[in-house]
Amino acid sequence: MFFDLSGQVAVVTGAGQGIGEAIALRLAKAGAEVAVADLSIEAATRAAGNIVAQGGKAFAVQADVSSRLSVEAMFQQVVERAGKIDVLVNNAGIAGRAAPLWEQTDEDWQSVVDVNLKGVFLCCRAVLSGMRERGYGRIVNISSVAGKEGNPNMVPYSATKAGVIALTKSVAKEVATENICLNAVTPTVIRTPILNQLTEEQIDYMTSRIPRRRTGTVEEVAAVVHFLCSPDCSFVTGQTYDVSGGRSTY
Repeated sequence: MFFDLSGQVAVVTGAGQGIGEAIALRLAKAGAEVAVADLSIEAATRAAGNIVAQGGKAFAVQADVSSRLSVEAMFQQVVERAGKIDVLVNNAGIAGRAAPLWEQTDEDWQSVVDVNLKGVFLCCRAVLSGMRERGYGRIVNISSVAGKEGNPNMVPYSATKAGVIALTKSVAKEVATENICLNAVTPTVIRTPILNQLTEEQIDYMTSRIPRRRTGTVEEVAAVVHFLCSPDCSFVTGQTYDVSGGRSTY
């Protein structure tokens, strides 16, 4: 089987719903034991239960990715239960308030930075020591096409997603000789609950720029992430993969 994850342990953040849940399910179907991490333990428990009901291995863990203590406790819990961590998917994120820059408050900015960028930093840092000791790891960071092109009225979101791309490229080079691959995935508009934080005008604007003229699906994102999480992804690192229906081609 290509992209086989049998015997591997994966952590997916923000996996209680949407893209994260679809990724967790896809990895479990490929053979991984998946730690379904989410700020809401109720959402994580429901998603993990759905995976188990479909024959996969999964368990729920609670984590606030903006908190170092919470992140470290979560990874410790996963290692104590599963023994190791082979794969990390940093998917947790928030859209933030829809408003032009001059209406964004310090709190609006900081809340998005703490989850979308600091959260990726904290999770990567926490998991890399174990991956380096074992000489193997795969990390996939979920960014956004907004991080490449910038979306109006979404300055904090766009800026943090650009930061995720740069963080991915930088860390990938730091561990390139240690059989640890880091890559980023940049979806365009995907029909998930996070869109509830946006106006229909914003969604229409983003969709109008997609050559396929539709939003993507969570399964389409999960399919790309699956390869990047697998041992088959052995000479691909520091890259950014679009799942954008042709919106951006660079």
